[in-house]
Amino acid sequence: MAAIPALPEAGDLEDLFENAPCGYLETLPNGRISRVNRTFSTWTGFASEQLVGRRFLDLLNIAGKIYYETHFAPLLRLQGSFNEVALDVMRSDGTTLPVLVNAVVRRDEAGVIRFIRVTVFNASDRRRYEQDLLDARRTAEQAGLALQDLNATLETRVSDRARALERAWRLSRDLLAIAGTDGVITRVNGAWTEHLGWQASDLVGRSFVTFTHPDDLAATQAAFVGIFEAPLTKPYEYRFRHADGSYRWFAWTAAFEDDEIHASGRATTAEHEQAALLAEAEDALRQSQKMEAVGQLTGGLAHDFNNLLAAISGSLELMRTRMSQGRFNDLDRYMHAAEGASKRAAALTHRLLAFSRRQTLDPKPTDVNRLVAGMEDLVRRTVGPSIHLETVGASGLWPALIDPPQLENALLNLCINARDAMPDGGRITIETANRWIDERTGRERDLPPGQYLSLCVTDTGTGMPPEVVARAFDPFYTTKPAGQGTGLGLSMIYGFARQSGGQVRIYSEVGQGTTMCLYLPRYYGEAEPEDLPHAVLTASRAGQDGTVLIVDDEPAIRMLVTDVLEELGCMAIEAGDSAAGLKVLQSNVPIDLLVTDVGLPGGMNGRQMADAARVTRPGLKVLFITGYAENAAVGNGLLEPDMHVLTKPFAMEALASRIRSLIEN
Repeated sequence: MAAIPALPEAGDLEDLFENAPCGYLETLPNGRISRVNRTFSTWTGFASEQLVGRRFLDLLNIAGKIYYETHFAPLLRLQGSFNEVALDVMRSDGTTLPVLVNAVVRRDEAGVIRFIRVTVFNASDRRRYEQDLLDARRTAEQAGLALQDLNATLETRVSDRARALERAWRLSRDLLAIAGTDGVITRVNGAWTEHLGWQASDLVGRSFVTFTHPDDLAATQAAFVGIFEAPLTKPYEYRFRHADGSYRWFAWTAAFEDDEIHASGRATTAEHEQAALLAEAEDALRQSQKMEAVGQLTGGLAHDFNNLLAAISGSLELMRTRMSQGRFNDLDRYMHAAEGASKRAAALTHRLLAFSRRQTLDPKPTDVNRLVAGMEDLVRRTVGPSIHLETVGASGLWPALIDPPQLENALLNLCINARDAMPDGGRITIETANRWIDERTGRERDLPPGQYLSLCVTDTGTGMPPEVVARAFDPFYTTKPAGQGTGLGLSMIYGFARQSGGQVRIYSEVGQGTTMCLYLPRYYGEAEPEDLPHAVLTASRAGQDGTVLIVDDEPAIRMLVTDVLEELGCMAIEAGDSAAGLKVLQSNVPIDLLVTDVGLPGGMNGRQMADAARVTRPGLKVLFITGYAENAAVGNGLLEPDMHVLTKPFAMEALASRIRSLIEN
């Protein structure tokens, strides 16, 4: 037989009652507590003796009392028990303890109630969970309501936004359009009718290409291809066809979104018309300024050349008179006076040609530092002992392709102007430097970006106010007293600089002095070696040293050149125009040198005749003699090998020396 387990002793049962994890109470049939365990006392803060004798009902809060009396007390009487009734028990400190209560009635054999056993469970965690769940449910409900409100608000906003966009689409004065990826228009606004006369039905379903000006089509298609990669934010202008067949200008921006091209075009035809009117006005102003300059040139030339012609004609007249009288002692004096006047006339025409940028330049790769050093003694003697001269040459200065004598003349003129600005003495600084001209600086100085060298002359003189700086390059404009300046010096320098591909700029402040800077393009190569000093060759007669063709439409020039050639022992052949000259050049006559004017009658100029002659005579040497020599006529200063230039008027000794040098070399 199996062993029968021993029954727990009374002390063990008491310990289980007192220390159970739930509260135990026993009440009399009238509801008063007769016994309570330690666990319930601990939860409520009341000692056991404070609880015994009290009704369990008295431990509940007001709501619990009402709830208990109306629901659970009758239930207990009818069925003898209830389970998991949620109540709140009042603690000794006034706080409440959420509990779940079970109750069962215990009866004797006769059915009389002995006591009521009450079991109490601490429901704090459950109550907290239920509250959290309730709060979460309320929060969810509130969020749902808020989401409903938001949806309603968003719907309202979307509707308002759509109406606003539709209103903007309808009221916009700009052309608005939507097109497919193939450029076919799918929607347009009413501005198309206002600006171009097209109805929407005329445009929808047709490509932009149909309405684009033919001259703008290729560039427009190239511009709009980029829309698929990035929005066209910088307005692109092209012409769009009007319903009447004319074209209008529009500036377009566009973007590719949602597989569609959205474009906006602003009308710019009026701006183009205004720009055209402005250009016409500017042209008219420039023409007016040209006419004013021509008037100044005419007046100045008439005055200066009348003086020079008076000196020349007067000297010749007196020479004729003295020769008829047999008085030859005074002839040299008159001859010198006429020669001096002719040289001054030559200098004046050189300055005029430089100003008009039509002088004949003989550009050579030049070391400007070496040129300045060679001019230093001359400049020092010219400015006088009261002026301290200082030269600052940049190390590693780039060469320049310029006409050295013209640059020497420009430098001397700048130093003379600097001297005249310092009547009480001062300092002149000649400085060279390498310059990098970027786009911004190039716009400020009217130069293309690139590498330049600068030649600057700075004085400590009186300086110039802005209004004088603005007119400093005008022909015949001078601030010097009458008789002390022609007003062509700076204009000549300006013309030389521009013709050489450079620029000249003035930096001046009244009372502080002036800096004049020449900017010349860098030459990518080596400068020519310094020429050795040489004497002017003396023309002498020799036996037939060569055959020279002289082509000039001025008989007096042909006569003088022929006489020089005869003195040199050369045979001279004359031609009065380019047709006659080319006929000789295309014959079998041996020609050692062609001496020709540039401006010739006969259908071609001197350069064209020389180029034609070199087809059959590739080694022909050419000397251009010219009084105006448009740059284009001699190749814009870029002469081919064995082509040389001598500018009229020239000394006969210089002509003879140049011809002898060309024939011998």
